Amino acid sequence: MNMRARALGFVLIGGVVLHGAWALSQPPSLTPYQPGPGQFPPGQPGQPGQFPPGQAPGQPGQNPQGKLMPKLEAFAETKLIMEGLAQSNFRGLEKILSQKPQENQQWVFARGQALLLAETGNLLMLRPPKNEGEPVWFQRATDYRNWSVYLAQCLAIKDYERSRAALTGVANTCNRCHQTFRVPVQIRPFEDQPKVSY
Repeated sequence: MNMRARALGFVLIGGVVLHGAWALSQPPSLTPYQPGPGQFPPGQPGQPGQFPPGQAPGQPGQNPQGKLMPKLEAFAETKLIMEGLAQSNFRGLEKILSQKPQENQQWVFARGQALLLAETGNLLMLRPPKNEGEPVWFQRATDYRNWSVYLAQCLAIKDYERSRAALTGVANTCNRCHQTFRVPVQIRPFEDQPKVSY
């Protein structure tokens, strides 16, 4: 594990980047955040204070019916999402599908990687460009997610040929998006390639 990944709290397992919290036997407590005095500066660095109610970062709000209304916020840069989730899981799938998996655990693990690709599509939807490209961004992210889910379904039934074809379909959706938004990255599945940078 490189120092950058360690500093960010990520763990690299079999080509999948996982956050350190995944290593816990029990999930961490998810109690609602309540800011206290002195926890946040009120706008002046170094001076104690707190944000007004409802303005603390990540604090969930409530609707009139009293139901929890969490706010979806994007924190990581798109480049980090692409390198940490999309690229690493795609390369892991390439490695597994370079030849037909012989063990059930390989199929299970590959399905998990495909589902992480699908979840990456959801994360991309939180990061649309703030211009006329937004509708196309949502369409490309949806296509990417749908192909990734289809890939997971093929892996679940251990269909090797369809799984390889589906991974190529995922790559094609990546390339269409890259072409649309002028990202100089071309994904070519099952070919030896140097690591790309977004």
